[in-house]
Amino acid sequence: MTETAETTRQETYRPTFTLDEGPLDEVHAFWLAGMSCDGCTISAAGAQNPSVEQLLNARLPGLPRIVLHHPVLSVTAGKDFMQAHHAAKAGKLGAPYVVLFEGSVPDERIAGEFGGYWSAMGADEREGAGKQPIPTAQWLHDLAPGAAAVIAVGTCATWGGIPAAIGNVTGAMSVMDFLGEEYLSALGLPPINIPGCAPVGDNTTETIAAVLMFLAGFGPLPEFDELGRPAWLFGETVHRRCVLAGNYEEGKFAESYGERKCLVELGCWGPVVQCNIVSRGANGHMGGCMNTGGICIGCTMPGFPDAFAPFYKRPPGSLMSTTLSRTTGSFVDYLRQFTLKSRNRTRRWKRDNAVPSGWAKVDGGLNPAERMVGGVYEFLKRRRTGFSAAGSRRQRAYQNPSHAYIRKSPHDHEVER
Repeated sequence: MTETAETTRQETYRPTFTLDEGPLDEVHAFWLAGMSCDGCTISAAGAQNPSVEQLLNARLPGLPRIVLHHPVLSVTAGKDFMQAHHAAKAGKLGAPYVVLFEGSVPDERIAGEFGGYWSAMGADEREGAGKQPIPTAQWLHDLAPGAAAVIAVGTCATWGGIPAAIGNVTGAMSVMDFLGEEYLSALGLPPINIPGCAPVGDNTTETIAAVLMFLAGFGPLPEFDELGRPAWLFGETVHRRCVLAGNYEEGKFAESYGERKCLVELGCWGPVVQCNIVSRGANGHMGGCMNTGGICIGCTMPGFPDAFAPFYKRPPGSLMSTTLSRTTGSFVDYLRQFTLKSRNRTRRWKRDNAVPSGWAKVDGGLNPAERMVGGVYEFLKRRRTGFSAAGSRRQRAYQNPSHAYIRKSPHDHEVER
């Protein structure tokens, strides 16, 4: 953090958060946008669990109402919209607030040398220059020290993303890089990161709700990993929850898009990327890259995009693992197919050696090799369990009393009664 930023952080009004005087009724949320495409806003607006409407209307038990100041979603504009921002900066807001930043933070000094700016919101009077736009980086600098929490939304805000890729001219950086390692919010929290391009909407609203629950005193501080990501959302790789992952261990890899096989050889980075989009879905718990046949390009990771480019090219590290998978996978696949076929038959179909399906001709029996493998399979399955095969002498001995009772005539039962 720069010396100016550190001085500002110490001198800026720092509100006190306490429940001694009663429940916390509302929290203001200032949504700022830097080098952004607004995709994070669109994603968050489509969240369902919880939804933005639930947060704004205090529909979640125990959570305060959120007063959202968003340049796209707000119904006010101009001075009316910017009034709360200036009040928070001056320490006169009268309520706790959080800062949500979308997009990367540009180095405004570069644009300032040419008399311009990269990203701005609102304006103020400057001596000898009249009204001048206020860069959103300046708003982040001014509001962050007094914020209960600073939440970076999307990969551009969390790691720098596309605007910070090699060759950029803006000097773009992440919120973490801008605020510095020593930054702590008014509640003592480092920046919270929700990566994704765009992040899953529910990831954003769920994290906000968890932080608000802590702020309101209704829950503990959520668990975050070493990079400030919600640990419960980014603790596993894409591959572990991928709908196509089972093909990997069977050595089945897609050679063209549209095949329902593992996509690693088409350029998928799922085995090494931390993201929950496959299990949660992209929007409304539906879709998601691999769910719809696309590859993972690593958009939630700090190295994106440079570390994962060129896209749609097989990752070099996958060569050894896919070779091993093909070697062992053919045997694994055979055993699974055999088990599938042998378990996919009723007792009657096995006895009649036929399956009465009108949809297609289905072989009801097993060839000699399959019968031999099946015998070994059954032996291993029942070993040390005391379970006997269906139709065995032991099973018939258990069933004889019931069968004998059923075989009796109605007259015999009447006599017994």
